[in-house]
Amino acid sequence: MAALLVLAMIWVAGLFAFADRVQRSTADQAPPAPADGIVALTGANSNERIAAAVGLLTQRLGQRVLVSGVNREVTRDQLRNATGAVRRLYDCCVDLGFTAADTVGNARETADWARTMRYRSLIVVTSDYHMPRAMLELRAVLRPPAFTLQTWATPTPALKVRHWWRSPGAVRLMVVEYSKYLAILGREAVLGLGPRATPVQAPYQEVPH
Repeated sequence: MAALLVLAMIWVAGLFAFADRVQRSTADQAPPAPADGIVALTGANSNERIAAAVGLLTQRLGQRVLVSGVNREVTRDQLRNATGAVRRLYDCCVDLGFTAADTVGNARETADWARTMRYRSLIVVTSDYHMPRAMLELRAVLRPPAFTLQTWATPTPALKVRHWWRSPGAVRLMVVEYSKYLAILGREAVLGLGPRATPVQAPYQEVPH
């Protein structure tokens, strides 16, 4: 019983450390250095993520943007209108990926795109709470020093309040994300005990809509 209590205390302490990391990720966020490409991972608050990625593109911090994990029922025009992107820039330099259904799929789709474009440096755009887990998945398939990854996190209002634990929605979001993060850490620790398989490169193809 005592051991379970200790484990619970460690888990709770880890949760609050994780939450602090998430909250600080956008507080003093320095502009990223120019990179080859920019990747926006879709999910909750996708419009904000995509708009942020296109904003970085407008600042010429990357050559092209990949929007990974787009719903197949969404058209290019619908996505452009929802994010307020300038048509000329959007039509020229934004690629849509329709194959990813989760964060693992985002990582694979991003890796395929980066290798097809021969990009070696990327700026990753996603929500603050999602960034730690997304980076674990991305670094599993785009390993340094061959690839350089920078982060640009978009803030989640519910997590920016000082006492986030008083909001059931914020608590649920943080607990679920922290649990997923720990699961990926565990997976990577186990995989690190043996030889890593070399990722198979698949040609990136944008599905026309």
